[in-house]
Amino acid sequence: MTDTGVTLSNTKPKDAPIKSKLGLVVGLISGGCVLVAVCALVLFAFWRKSKVREDDHVFDGSMTNEFQKSAGPKKFWYSELARCTNNFSQEEMLGWGGFGGVYKGYLSESNSYIAVKRVSRESQQGIKEYVSEVRIVSRLRHKHLVQLIGWCHQKRELLLVYEFMPNGSLDHHLFKGKSHLTWPIRFKIAQGLASALLYLHEEWEQCVVHRDIKSSNIMLDCNFNAKLGDFGLARLVDHDKGSQTTVLAGTMGYMAPECVTTGKANKETDVYSFGIVVLEIGCGRKPIDPKAEEHQVNIVDWVWRLYGMRNILEAVDPKLSSEFNEEEMEHLLIVGLWCAHPDSNCRPSIRQAVQVLNFEAPLPTLPRNMPVPTYCSFSHHLPTISLSSTHETNGTEIALAQIQHSVNENNIDASLKRTFSSASSSSTSVLYPS
Repeated sequence: MTDTGVTLSNTKPKDAPIKSKLGLVVGLISGGCVLVAVCALVLFAFWRKSKVREDDHVFDGSMTNEFQKSAGPKKFWYSELARCTNNFSQEEMLGWGGFGGVYKGYLSESNSYIAVKRVSRESQQGIKEYVSEVRIVSRLRHKHLVQLIGWCHQKRELLLVYEFMPNGSLDHHLFKGKSHLTWPIRFKIAQGLASALLYLHEEWEQCVVHRDIKSSNIMLDCNFNAKLGDFGLARLVDHDKGSQTTVLAGTMGYMAPECVTTGKANKETDVYSFGIVVLEIGCGRKPIDPKAEEHQVNIVDWVWRLYGMRNILEAVDPKLSSEFNEEEMEHLLIVGLWCAHPDSNCRPSIRQAVQVLNFEAPLPTLPRNMPVPTYCSFSHHLPTISLSSTHETNGTEIALAQIQHSVNENNIDASLKRTFSSASSSSTSVLYPS
């Protein structure tokens, strides 16, 4: 028993230091891990807070959350978009509009090209257009609408990411000699635009009033299919209600005459703009040409005059020569006049226009002389004017020419003239390659 006791007493001092050291090491490692984890959580929270502050320099957190919950477009980081556009270099710039530049980018992870619109945040209108684009376009799905891929508001930047349209905008082909559009392509473009507008006005859950339909906002994909873009001025209204907008918005030459007196936009004003674009497609000229002969300055005046003389095909774009289908051309031009009727009550719905363009309904019979609409008198308080752009010519000439064809210039309030005379900016057209 004595030997056993001695043996036990001799082994304890040898094992105890080892176990003690092992426990100390384990304790230090565990404590270190906990400390690292705590530090990581603190750093992550600090990073997230800084990102939220960075994101929300214009919007509060609820707006960012609303954007993130929407299906379809995703949030991009500024660093991603800067990298794919070569830091927004001049070489990648596709064009410049009223509210910022547009850049070509390449996303390596999806092996696809994109168009990044850098929205100016220097004006409230630019911010409103950014919000409107994300809120509305993210919910729309149609083959003839430009797809919004994503958005980003970081580092004091507002960025919208769209699918890339390799053939650019319609106006570049019609007016700037980018390429010769054959008649089958032109007619297909008109039908595609009509289909997009039918979806916006009647087929989606709410009525979308675009408010800025023009040839520079119609993009062409690799097969020259038309896609309507730029929803910065768009508004949602219930199908059984009209728009109560009192801000005059749009582009001179494409705006319905009644917009000048009321400032209100609705489906009928969109149809008017569609009619102007349809006439552009057939005639190959802009809505207002200050350098043209007196009776040809306004495209509606000119084509209607030829219609009354039973010579409407004289308005056909000379670049087409005789290479077009006369029956289709006649349908196109008459539908254009019908939609651009000076009296909003006499315009068709977009569904009726689609039916005639598709030869599903007969041509309407229009009066031989262009009617003069009855306008509401100018109110003392004029609608606020928020123009997205004017044409590249003098703003005064275009604005007054747009009004003169249906309103006696002498009756226009002097303050309205002064406002129009100051409205001159470059076209917002170039969203894609020129």
